[in-house]
Amino acid sequence: MSHTAHIPSHRKPRRSASKLALRAGVAGGVLGTIAVAGAAGPANAEPVTETIEMPTLGSLDTAGLASAVAASAETSQQEALDQSLQAQENAALQKAAKEAKKAKAEADRKAEAERAEKARAEAEAKAAAEKAEQERQEAAERASRDRARTQLSTTSTSDNSSSGSSVSDSGSGSSTGSSDSGSSAGSSTETQAPSGSAAAIVAFARAQVGDAYVRGGTGPNSWDCSGLVQAAYAAAGIDLPRISYDQSSMGTSVSLSNLQPGDILYWGSRSGSYHVAIYVGGGKYVGAQNSSTGVVEHSLDWDTPSGAVRIL
Repeated sequence: MSHTAHIPSHRKPRRSASKLALRAGVAGGVLGTIAVAGAAGPANAEPVTETIEMPTLGSLDTAGLASAVAASAETSQQEALDQSLQAQENAALQKAAKEAKKAKAEADRKAEAERAEKARAEAEAKAAAEKAEQERQEAAERASRDRARTQLSTTSTSDNSSSGSSVSDSGSGSSTGSSDSGSSAGSSTETQAPSGSAAAIVAFARAQVGDAYVRGGTGPNSWDCSGLVQAAYAAAGIDLPRISYDQSSMGTSVSLSNLQPGDILYWGSRSGSYHVAIYVGGGKYVGAQNSSTGVVEHSLDWDTPSGAVRIL
């Protein structure tokens, strides 16, 4: 058999693909006929035998579609705007909260600083007032002492101008040969030791020398000036008031040149004294001076009193 002989094919013959033509119209006649084939055929494919008419765009409700699209776009835009406004509002609220918290912290800090400054100013004012009061009292004491020294100096000068005069001891009825030398203000000398109640007062006062000074102290180991005087007289069986100006208002006023052991010395005026002590003889006195010195024995020249009273 010739190699060119026709050999029948055992394959099924291809089914002719049906050809379909779609005819679509577009407003304005831009699109013509579209031919659609199920598969690409050979060049000698059978011609299209059927056409289907497609609706044109002009037949659709373009107005409603456009309206729907526009409404959807407007809704999306409004939602985006609402979300943007909400985000801006949240950011503004967060910022305001932070600023409010910061402002409150700053206000609290300033208030605390003002309270501390007020407390400091009050403490300084109190300290200044206490210092001023202390200086006033010291100035009053110095002025009182200066007046007493002037008075005593005048008295000493008068006594020195009278020659042959002698100092009488009014408490014992005997006269001593002592005289004022004029060299020590307010000093007087005794040639005899105190006796009786005066001796008990002097002995008690001297026994407390070295004890502490405490304001309001009445013993047994700490005293203030009037507490010591009251206790010393109590040792002799004599009751005295508790306050210094009441003690200096009692008895009989005596001059500093005519002192006897047991006399009460006072500083200030007699009815308004601010300090008292006990004359112990020999130109000395014992008193609870202050918190720095405590109970001490000093000469009259160390701190000359303003005057004296005699209780015995």
